[in-house]
Amino acid sequence: MPVAAPRALRVVSALIALTATQTRAHAVSAPIIVRDRPEEIQDLLANPHMGWETFHTPADQDKSLPGWLPSTVLYLRCGWRDIEPRPGALDTARIDAALASARRAGQRLAFRIMCCSSDPGQPYQPAWLREVGGRIASTRYDETPLEVPDLDDPVTLERHLDLIRRVAARYDGRPELDHVDLGSVGWWGEWHMSGGGPVPMPRAETCRRIVDAYLHGFRKTPLLMLIGGGEQTARACAAGAGWRADCLGDLGGFGATWCHMRKGYPQWFRESRLAAVWRRAPIAYETCWDMRRWVREGWSLRYIFNYALATHASYVNNKSAPIPPGDEVRRELERFVRRLGYRFVLREASHPDRAVAGSALRIESRWQNVGSAPCYQPYRLVWRLRSARRTLLIPTATTTAGWMPGEVEVFTPAFIASPPDLPPGPIVVARTDARLPHDLPPGRYELAVALTDPSTGTPALRLAIAGRGADGWYPVGAVHLLATGTGASATAP
Repeated sequence: MPVAAPRALRVVSALIALTATQTRAHAVSAPIIVRDRPEEIQDLLANPHMGWETFHTPADQDKSLPGWLPSTVLYLRCGWRDIEPRPGALDTARIDAALASARRAGQRLAFRIMCCSSDPGQPYQPAWLREVGGRIASTRYDETPLEVPDLDDPVTLERHLDLIRRVAARYDGRPELDHVDLGSVGWWGEWHMSGGGPVPMPRAETCRRIVDAYLHGFRKTPLLMLIGGGEQTARACAAGAGWRADCLGDLGGFGATWCHMRKGYPQWFRESRLAAVWRRAPIAYETCWDMRRWVREGWSLRYIFNYALATHASYVNNKSAPIPPGDEVRRELERFVRRLGYRFVLREASHPDRAVAGSALRIESRWQNVGSAPCYQPYRLVWRLRSARRTLLIPTATTTAGWMPGEVEVFTPAFIASPPDLPPGPIVVARTDARLPHDLPPGRYELAVALTDPSTGTPALRLAIAGRGADGWYPVGAVHLLATGTGASATAP
């Protein structure tokens, strides 16, 4: 007659059997689809290729830049004589030093080359230009006599075109270079000779050759063309350049019947057919005077900032002037900078709560651009599964290209009267189907996400969600990996 097992042993055996049954049932049942919804944050984000620019001074040395205001672009302007002090001798020291300073400050560099200075004591043309046969013209600015190079002169033009070609050959595509102004022509490279005379703007053919030299030389680094260049602005932007506008904030400082924001920009925008440029190339503004003048004049900061956001600005340069004091100024500026450029929010990530090594894992995510502009660089969406034993990167075919902001109709009478708030962009859905390796060890895996630099594969952008790790990844959920052979499906039923 068999001997009965002790009662305690029978209980333990029953519990083991029950646990095994439950584990098998859990393994073969359909996985649950988990929907993780990260918390959106309101922080000002230091992201590349957008935002508040410093002027001639890197962010870590700019005493006018408050600690709460991030800047990832250092903007530099230099004269022709600065970078070609001798005929044919390119002096890159100033640009190279600015590149190094920007890199140390966590910035990229943007620059413009200028030919016509309004200061007779600081001309932009090189001293040797007359010696090699180039023509220097006598003119004036606000009744002050001065000299400027005659770009219609064949010798002067060819020397300048050669300079553009050599600068482009050295710097185009450098990762530390953010963008280049398509400048050279007019006062300060701004494509106008207003306030001066009798020297006019160069002929159309001369302007076309200068535009073409920039377009042919800079094929990788983005170019920005001044908005007031008429047909040349239209040609440059049609060929892929973005546009920039000086005098953001002018609501009447140049007269009672004319100002840049209500008269100038709308006219130039229509003349140069710029309505769709923002979809493929960046927009930049430079402040008129600086923000202190706006406050003194009593101009509406909300009007000015809404205008810039609605026209899809990516950059603003306040010339490294001090920010006006006051809590209201800071609130309006923070509100503006928060949306200036692209700003990506992960609204939801859905995935199975468990998967099996060797099976497919589907991750679906929903993204929204709540900024003012697209991201013009193709940062790649990558997921990461990480446990104590293994890390698995899951690159996707999805990039930030096409993650658009919201839109409003601009330059209508209603817009000129009161630019509205820019709405957020449409939701973008990204689906990823990944085949998990057969040798992936079982266990709990943290699921994290990053938008990565395509050249390095490392996290490159800050998202407007909470939880960013020190390594740049954002944990959003977890997946339990089961051992191969359990029979569980890793995809949604």
